[in-house]
Amino acid sequence: MNIIELLIRLSLAYVTLLALTRFMGRKEISQMTFFNFVSAISIGTIGASLAIDSALSVRNGMIAIIAWSALTVTLGFIDIKSKKARQTIEGQPIILIRNGRIMDEALRKTRLDLDELGALLRKKNVFSFSEVDYAIFETDGTLSVLQNQSKQSVTKGDMHQPLNPNEIFSFPTAVIQDGKVVRKNLEKLNLDQRWLDQQLNVVGVNDVDGVFYAEVQKDGSLYIDQRNDQLH
Repeated sequence: MNIIELLIRLSLAYVTLLALTRFMGRKEISQMTFFNFVSAISIGTIGASLAIDSALSVRNGMIAIIAWSALTVTLGFIDIKSKKARQTIEGQPIILIRNGRIMDEALRKTRLDLDELGALLRKKNVFSFSEVDYAIFETDGTLSVLQNQSKQSVTKGDMHQPLNPNEIFSFPTAVIQDGKVVRKNLEKLNLDQRWLDQQLNVVGVNDVDGVFYAEVQKDGSLYIDQRNDQLH
């Protein structure tokens, strides 16, 4: 491939990709679903091949990139017109937290863990699971959050023990994750297993395995989320 042919290919690929991107609309970037992601990667790969792969003729390259873009636009129209097609192509939003309860099955379905869910919440300026009424994992990978008006948590006051003014923490801290005690966090908060067991017993939880998630709040109270199969 000589320099003239390379420049022609580069120019054609650039202009074609720019024109097709404008034609397909802003959704490809602003609302990147799994289908949009695959479509964008494929069109970019074909464009790159058109630009530098001498084994691919300019004609075939142009046909491939235009045909793939046309398929993307066609499926986009079908997506708008048909709810069933939209669910097949893009999937459906998944509720990760419902009525303040973490849906562990939904987390497994989306292949998210508690740390990743916490990171998504922090991007919404939510720093505690207890603040969330509903959290929905959208098809574009973003998280929609509805915060609750009241926190449902077990406090030392429920045990008729005064809250120690010194037990004011700067950040909600997890002490149980997926049925396992996070002992290093308990130690950082100057708490122990006995205190944790007492808090669990208040709500009738006799085994840590029955708790999916628990965290100590900033005010020293304990937020508890039991496993869904433990709820009656």
